Amino acid sequence: MSQDNAMPEVKTEVLKTEPYFDLIGFMEMSQESRIDGAVAEELERFWNRWKDLLGVCQVTCGKIPYLVVWLPEEVERTIDETWDKRPSLGFLANALAQYMCMQAVSDLIPQVELSGCAPAPRPTETLRRALAGIGLAYREDMPVLERRFAVVTHYPFRGGCEVCWLQNDCPKGSGGVADPSSTVVLPGWEHTNGER
Repeated sequence: MSQDNAMPEVKTEVLKTEPYFDLIGFMEMSQESRIDGAVAEELERFWNRWKDLLGVCQVTCGKIPYLVVWLPEEVERTIDETWDKRPSLGFLANALAQYMCMQAVSDLIPQVELSGCAPAPRPTETLRRALAGIGLAYREDMPVLERRFAVVTHYPFRGGCEVCWLQNDCPKGSGGVADPSSTVVLPGWEHTNGER
């Protein structure tokens, strides 16, 4: 193989973060106006269990670094089982997993919270190979990861929607009205249409 066709070197480094649980921010994201004590205790149990399962690392492909945050399939199964038994708690557990991932991203890249977006990078063959190596394969039919609760973005921050590979398909990035069922709106952005 010639030097020109060689795949860039891939490095993976585990990062430390302690995502902060902000009840008000979570309630805004989940669009809840009230959470009773018993539900709050169940959410706290989920949070405490899942934070130990949260994967956070920097993946460098050649010279391009990315931040990758994910929760394993075990969390997806727990949420699905909860949803089957108690749909309202399942909905909140799903929102909690999304919130945990985004809080971890925001902890390491504060600009993500300020811009309201963790832009997805172009899924190059090297990035696909690197993520598959840590158990996060891209779906074959779409440029998104197979894990339900996973984020991959540029690290450090390189811009918001303008650098996002999914911009044309994103209601926020394409200037359309965001469909709440197809996107996660970061706390503080739900009533501003992306304007601060």
